[in-house]
Amino acid sequence: MAEAWQQFMAYGERYPHKLVDALLQHLQIVGITLMVSLALAVVLTLLLMDHRRAAELAVSVLGALYSVPSLAAFALLIPLLGIGMDTAIVVLVIYNQFLLVRNFLAGLDAVDPSTVEAAIAMGMTPLQVLLRVRVPLAFPVIMAGVHLAIISTIGIATIAAVINAGGIGVILFDGLRSHKIAKILWGTALSAGLAITANMLMTRIERLAEKRLHFS
Repeated sequence: MAEAWQQFMAYGERYPHKLVDALLQHLQIVGITLMVSLALAVVLTLLLMDHRRAAELAVSVLGALYSVPSLAAFALLIPLLGIGMDTAIVVLVIYNQFLLVRNFLAGLDAVDPSTVEAAIAMGMTPLQVLLRVRVPLAFPVIMAGVHLAIISTIGIATIAAVINAGGIGVILFDGLRSHKIAKILWGTALSAGLAITANMLMTRIERLAEKRLHFS
């Protein structure tokens, strides 16, 4: 244990630039993925929210895609997109649609119909009802979906290193191939640390947002 700790610290002192570069590249993958995922999920939600059967079918299809192992999904897209970050981002965006669209639709559907009817009776347009009534009331469920998508993206992006996408997984898998305990520990620590930090930040943001909505 002591020897492993010494190797861990020695690697960090000798190659800090490699660790920082891997972390920044991982954040880049996660950031791009989340921006694209959220934009696509909003569009799909707007198209499906008033069509229950289509929404149920879409969520079922997205759930089936989400159940495909990430390595298999990467392998299926390599002939079309090649290896690298682009393929990883496409797979991650597809996976995120299940988490985001499912929660977005569930949150909007959970809004009391009488509340929506009251807003319409007050003269609100459908867009105003959506933005001022349905979205604020559905916000906790919507944010839960975003929260899950962020954590999922961080984890699966680590696996994407096997197709040369870069990120933290490069250090982890290189350590596994070369049996270097320091690299394995650093890859694990960075991946877990990033996920834990993101989880704490999202939990804090959700609580602050809920308090603000509650008192507004």
